[in-house]
Amino acid sequence: MPISRRTFLAWAAGAVPLAIVVRRAHALSVAALSGEGPPSETLRALGDVVLPSELGALGTTRAVDAFRRWMSGYREHAELTHGYGTSRIRYSGPTPTTRWTSQLDALDAAARKQFGSPFASIDVARREQLVRAALTGSKLDRMPSVGEADHVAVALIAHFYASPAATDMCYGVAIGRERCRPLAQSSQLVLLTKP
Repeated sequence: MPISRRTFLAWAAGAVPLAIVVRRAHALSVAALSGEGPPSETLRALGDVVLPSELGALGTTRAVDAFRRWMSGYREHAELTHGYGTSRIRYSGPTPTTRWTSQLDALDAAARKQFGSPFASIDVARREQLVRAALTGSKLDRMPSVGEADHVAVALIAHFYASPAATDMCYGVAIGRERCRPLAQSSQLVLLTKP
């Protein structure tokens, strides 16, 4: 007697736990973003568009690499720090990396379709045009946390602006937020720019 598609899918769903499938998809996405190839190159090129130009090429590379490390270290259902004044414990949600990798692929496909070249090969103005089109319809009333960002471009921005480097850039002083330093040095600030 032939087996129906519904019966087979029900059997397959029971045979392979969903958590294993999700972890494997996350691992494949992280590997694609860490190696050489379109998703990795598209992410680097996206950094040139959405991150502050004051970072320069080296600073942008550092920010994108830090974002990659954040994605590779992401763990589902990890306990999150609770907000001030509340004791409610929150947990991280499903991995956003697989969704973000698809969005990078979509940006690359849109660049090839509109301009005949990969996203990483077109000029910054055209990249910005594609990113703006991809973000059309997004609800951006506030900067979300990195893991809650609907689009990879917003996640990259949110990750950078939550970093000590962004705080230092904002104030023009080497504050070193979230970095340990001796108490004797706490009153010493290093200017990053000349007055």
